[in-house]
Amino acid sequence: MKQIIYKNTKISFSDSGKGTALVFLHGFLENSKMWDYFTPDFSKKFRVISIDLLGHGNTEPMGYIHSMEDNADAVHAVLSELKIRKAVFIGHSMGGYVALAFAELYADNVKGIVLLNSTSRADSDERKANRDRAIKAVKQNYTNFVRLSIANLFSENNRERLESEIENVKTEALKTPLQGIVASLEGMKTRKDREVILHFANYPILLVLGKNDPVLNYEESIEQLENTAVKLLSFADGHMSPIENREELKKELLDFFKTL
Repeated sequence: MKQIIYKNTKISFSDSGKGTALVFLHGFLENSKMWDYFTPDFSKKFRVISIDLLGHGNTEPMGYIHSMEDNADAVHAVLSELKIRKAVFIGHSMGGYVALAFAELYADNVKGIVLLNSTSRADSDERKANRDRAIKAVKQNYTNFVRLSIANLFSENNRERLESEIENVKTEALKTPLQGIVASLEGMKTRKDREVILHFANYPILLVLGKNDPVLNYEESIEQLENTAVKLLSFADGHMSPIENREELKKELLDFFKTL
């Protein structure tokens, strides 16, 4: 892993391969190791950059609220350091929110976006209330909160089949500091609606959804695609397509990257 210092905060990332830059942004409670399965194949044809977002992995927390814009600025700082002008952004869940914030702030630097189990819409009032409950819960019982949160991301059918993978995700998630968790929940709760990007982007966008996603309602998620040129890829599983649908996702992403 490499590091830069941005606003007195250590930002950690990996960088391998040559060619068009692919920037991988993990979700809440995850880190850049999330992409280890994909990196060897992708870095044969592309330059693969995986970034630990604020307060996750080996990147330090930065204050009490990590807004999606704060994360996007940190991502931009990494790309500036690497002298990368244009990139394709692949964001899982919260990483998708960061990719959209980046697209709003730095439109000229975007070559394409993949939203993996993510949405362009802001939190509903109900989701905001859930975030507040989550903040209370993690302060009361950190380990319990993290373990339960991870298990609940997978479709019920896969929880037994992917038991060892789920344990790995929990182990990585438990490395996330409490401040990183709370600051991210606050940032996701207050994030803007960015559905307009899906309508006016001048680059390709791919939305990947799970039909049995326990976090994002599938029917509501596809509503945001009406009258857009966004390409949809659906799986029958949960919120963790990079694990639940690994092989097929890898193939579909390679096909999408080749069109850019």
